[in-house]
Amino acid sequence: MADQAETLREIMKKKPASGRPTDAAQHKTRIIAVASGKGGVGKTNISTNMALAYARLGKRVVLMDADLGLANVNVVLGIIPKYNLYHLIRKQKSMREILMDTNYGIQIVAGASGFAKIANLSEDERQVFIQELSELSSADVIIIDTSAGVSNNVLSFVAAADEAIIVTTPEPTAITDAYGIIKIIATEIDNLSLSLKLIVNRVRSVTEGKKVAERVINIAGQFLNLKVDYLGYVYDDPAVHQAVLRQRPFLAMDPKGKASICVQHMVGRLEKVPIGHEGGIGRFLRKLLGRQPAQ
Repeated sequence: MADQAETLREIMKKKPASGRPTDAAQHKTRIIAVASGKGGVGKTNISTNMALAYARLGKRVVLMDADLGLANVNVVLGIIPKYNLYHLIRKQKSMREILMDTNYGIQIVAGASGFAKIANLSEDERQVFIQELSELSSADVIIIDTSAGVSNNVLSFVAAADEAIIVTTPEPTAITDAYGIIKIIATEIDNLSLSLKLIVNRVRSVTEGKKVAERVINIAGQFLNLKVDYLGYVYDDPAVHQAVLRQRPFLAMDPKGKASICVQHMVGRLEKVPIGHEGGIGRFLRKLLGRQPAQ
């Protein structure tokens, strides 16, 4: 671990893609990991549109598709990336080379469908991946769209992030699985500073979203002694379905729609939350290096 820490210190002395020295005191990158207990709850859609909402605030945003099994960010954006994380981990390309500009004011790091989870990579491949992440330090916000479920991949990113957002829907199975991933986070992650938040997607009313959130939050507080904040809800908006079919973010297609307004409000709430003095890409990498995959 000491060798890893020394390696990280050397990494952080390098200049980011902008050419400016990395200085945690001058620039803090907010790291947001978005996760869900099950697939199909709209996690990738929310991650993507949150990235656009941040960009509309003038932030430099990187959206990373950390699902190395079923990557979908590029599909939501209607983009066919030339390179992705597979090429980076195999040392065929660098982070700078796979980082892709989009027409939506954000940059993306595409995932690789059919590839092994980060937690199951060899130690050499894991180190390559983590070291290359430092190239993203010039971003204001990095949103990590994790895979669904509770793999070591997901837990590693959640443990290292400034904020972790759990996405659920009002469906009973989704609520159960949301509590399941929160329980695993509470028992497996030693990060007392982690800010854990909940989004309820596809609600029919404000009341429905609030009731679902209160149910999850109260149970987490009672049985896990874990504080979960209610970040907000996203309406079940027909524009979202149309946007998915057209492979465009709903915030770009219908910026004044109900779902778009919900996402922009949630990003507004996040922006009022200051990053702690230990935040930023340096802290993220230290925690990511420190978390070893389960044997």
